[in-house]
Amino acid sequence: MTITQLQYVLAVAEFQNFTHAAEKSFVTQPTLSMQIQKLEDELDVLIFDRSKKPIQLTAVGEKIVEQARNIVNESYRIQDIVDQEKGYIGGEYRLGIIPTIMPTLLPLFLKNFVKKYPKVNLKIEEQNTETLIEKLEDGHLDAAIAATPLENENIIERPLYYEPFVAYIPESHRLSSLKKVNITDLDIDDILLLEDGHCFRDGVINLCKAKKGFKDDHFHLESGSFETMMKLADEGLGMTLLPYLHTLDVSTNQQKHLRYFVEPAPAREVSLIFHKSELKMHITDALKDIISAVVRGAIAFQNVKIVSPIQKK
Repeated sequence: MTITQLQYVLAVAEFQNFTHAAEKSFVTQPTLSMQIQKLEDELDVLIFDRSKKPIQLTAVGEKIVEQARNIVNESYRIQDIVDQEKGYIGGEYRLGIIPTIMPTLLPLFLKNFVKKYPKVNLKIEEQNTETLIEKLEDGHLDAAIAATPLENENIIERPLYYEPFVAYIPESHRLSSLKKVNITDLDIDDILLLEDGHCFRDGVINLCKAKKGFKDDHFHLESGSFETMMKLADEGLGMTLLPYLHTLDVSTNQQKHLRYFVEPAPAREVSLIFHKSELKMHITDALKDIISAVVRGAIAFQNVKIVSPIQKK
């Protein structure tokens, strides 16, 4: 049994196809198939049911894949040990970021990180929280940036900053005369929400549920971006809530519609999250230090109350 054979098994388990698994593993399909066959012969079991399309794991195959993932991860740790001993921070690092954080946070830290750690091949992708967790658990991401807490025993969370919610209230709205907004002022029926799948949407819903008399009715209007929601609010279709960093980029004309909350202001906790196996921690720690340093100057709020990004039943 070799690490390479286990890597091939994981690839086939992921793609459910020998040809695709071989392509992703940068070997020929016959080579990959032969190595997996050798492993099955050695173990005297079938890991895959090849009679099904797509290929499926057998019952024992599922257990083998689970253990193989642990073994392969541990093998990667040897390189981590060597890199840390040498003080080397480099290599490929795969980072995921949720859509409501990517546009505002990435410009703040990316240039600094790339300049300080030029040997890190940083690969960044934008995905929703559910997909990021799946990729972290499958080993397809090294870390991610998302709203927390997530209440997942496989994921470790390291808070980066606390980002307050800010209300965007057009002049025609019933709350436009307020200098500061209280949670009790909110009415979910006239709040424009991000479409389903965004954790910021769930945070807004949880915030409104804190109000006495909340009714979990159908929301009449949803959108895929903060910019669209602000434009719809300007057209008199309601108000919306924005994360603080997003408000730093709004136009001068739009700034007059921003209202902060009475303290403690509702806020989301933004964290660097990674799998409990804690691989590539020397890069993860470097990334956390860079982000924390740049954001510290952008967000000065201290008295906040964290709103859960997971919609409560």
